[in-house]
Amino acid sequence: MDLFSISQLQQFSGIKAHTIRIWEQRYNALKPGRSEGNTRYYSGDQLRRLLNIVSLLHTDMKISELCALSDEKLNRLIEKQATFAQPAHPEFEFYIAQINAAALEYNELRFDKVFSNALLRYGLKDTYIHIIYPSLDRLSLMWSASMLAPAQEHFITGLFRQKFLAATDALPVPTAATAAKDAWLLFLPEDEWHELGLLLANYLLRLAGKKVFYLGPNLPYDSLVAAVKAVKPSNLLYFLVRKNDPEIDQELLTRISQQFHHIHIYTACDVARAADLKKPKNCTLLHAVDDLVAVWEK
Repeated sequence: MDLFSISQLQQFSGIKAHTIRIWEQRYNALKPGRSEGNTRYYSGDQLRRLLNIVSLLHTDMKISELCALSDEKLNRLIEKQATFAQPAHPEFEFYIAQINAAALEYNELRFDKVFSNALLRYGLKDTYIHIIYPSLDRLSLMWSASMLAPAQEHFITGLFRQKFLAATDALPVPTAATAAKDAWLLFLPEDEWHELGLLLANYLLRLAGKKVFYLGPNLPYDSLVAAVKAVKPSNLLYFLVRKNDPEIDQELLTRISQQFHHIHIYTACDVARAADLKKPKNCTLLHAVDDLVAVWEK
């Protein structure tokens, strides 16, 4: 659970494996272990060290200087950077890496400092689009690869959920005219429980002034049918997160698009998963936050 390959470090840090190897060889940045078969692996502490180094790449320090620092000194620099640094341009990678590190350490105080600092500098919308969403994407990779412990995943998603709900609750309620014109119904299909992407979509749609009916995770199909009949939305949005057989994904998409042929369907999933789907005429596939934003900006 706490062992990582170099390809996984590349996924979780955003730094290419070739670059990580160079940092090791030139600067002794990380100290991988070796399995009995002589395969390199990295501990959770090594991953956290890499995330800290990545967070500080935009400072005045050279990579050689950063790699020479102890873990304790890196941590102190991280605290100073989060509190006092005033970057000329948004440096989102710092925050993404630190949020991932907070998840690995069960460190709510670190998470709250980084999150609050990001909100003050970039505002709610840019923070959610450029920091939170990429963080979720990387954490999702870690969770899917079973490299993030269930307790760590629950810890960080619980913190995100609190922030999403608080930010959404602070938004004004759409007018009756808006609700009648362009209402959205958001849900996760049965056995889909990871709702952070859906909560983010809920926030962004509400921020854009849309009326949203949020039905949450694990919605039985019969309940979806009843809700659509009751609220008459113009759009349906759901996420495919849990890994499934492509035939099951296709069956669900076809069923929803045919039953609700008068409604536009938005299916959010990663690019690789979408490659196996045959898209009905009344369906749009979304792969990133920018895809969703583009929908209401047309």
